[in-house]
Amino acid sequence: MKVLVINPGATSTKIAVFEEETEQFRVSIDHSAAELKDFERVADQMPYRKALILDALAKNGVDLKTLDAVCGRGGLFRHIPSGTYAVNDLAIQDILHPFYGEHAANLGAYIAREIADPLGIPAFFVDPVCVDELSDLARVSGLKGMVRESFFHALNQKSVARKAAKQLGKPYEELNLIVLHLGGGVSVAAHEKGMVVDNFNVKDDGAMGLDRGGALPVNAVVNLCFSGKTKQEIKKLISGEAGVYSYLGTKDFREIERRALSGDDPEATLIFKALAYQLAKDAGALAAVMKFRVDAIVYTGGMAYSKPFCDELDSYLAPLAPVLRFPGEEEMKSLAEGALRVLHGGECKTYLGENT
Repeated sequence: MKVLVINPGATSTKIAVFEEETEQFRVSIDHSAAELKDFERVADQMPYRKALILDALAKNGVDLKTLDAVCGRGGLFRHIPSGTYAVNDLAIQDILHPFYGEHAANLGAYIAREIADPLGIPAFFVDPVCVDELSDLARVSGLKGMVRESFFHALNQKSVARKAAKQLGKPYEELNLIVLHLGGGVSVAAHEKGMVVDNFNVKDDGAMGLDRGGALPVNAVVNLCFSGKTKQEIKKLISGEAGVYSYLGTKDFREIERRALSGDDPEATLIFKALAYQLAKDAGALAAVMKFRVDAIVYTGGMAYSKPFCDELDSYLAPLAPVLRFPGEEEMKSLAEGALRVLHGGECKTYLGENT
């Protein structure tokens, strides 16, 4: 089975072709700010990005007629359980009128269907960031009417959790795992018997990330909201100019690590350690959610390449459970695997909207 995978980002579109689980071809198409500035909405970029994808496939000798499916990155849909979904009309409607806001990832499923339909083959999306398997207890906040929502790096988290299960020699559905996605964004999730029953996402709570604030002090946020700044200015601040960047002026983790370990930058050392401290605190809280019955703790994402950073995390977490490291991310392969599971007879879910 041959699958075309599409993973749109803010400034690039990654595509790959897989023959079963073997990657045959990959390219990243870059998009400059000048090229994107005239598109009023993210969804308006679909024809532009689709044309570039088709051109790249043609230049690299990929015959569209040999494809068995197209799988796109899932975006900010309404909350749904984990799985592989067919791109249906409702999914397209929610891409064109996004419930949780616009993001380049929303284009993945849209472009996938636009390419797949003329070929008469299925279009899928897999484990978008809005995957929601939270327990009822996890949804309760501290104010009635304000519900905790699930947003995390579901695609990579689920893939890495399955790899960890394979390494441990047990089915994913029989294990309790805590997975820390340590990338430009961070998320920490409790995988209990195959379900992510709780998580901390840097969008709303938990540890700070490289440019997001995480769980900021509530009274300080209230004061910020009445400081004369607009709603958009505050959202931009806490979601793109906060976190490590607000302290050190950089989002490059390699630069942060270099400064922290140099011995010449006490603030960088403090923030490096604080980032690990906050992430470990999240992991500890999620261990409590699973009543401290944890089979393994798993590190993934770009920061997991850093031995000093992982050692700092280990100083807190290693006594709790065995630690496994899967540095980087394999989003492209994860998307292909999700499509292949369906092509080989696995369940294809139907997107029906909220908590389908």
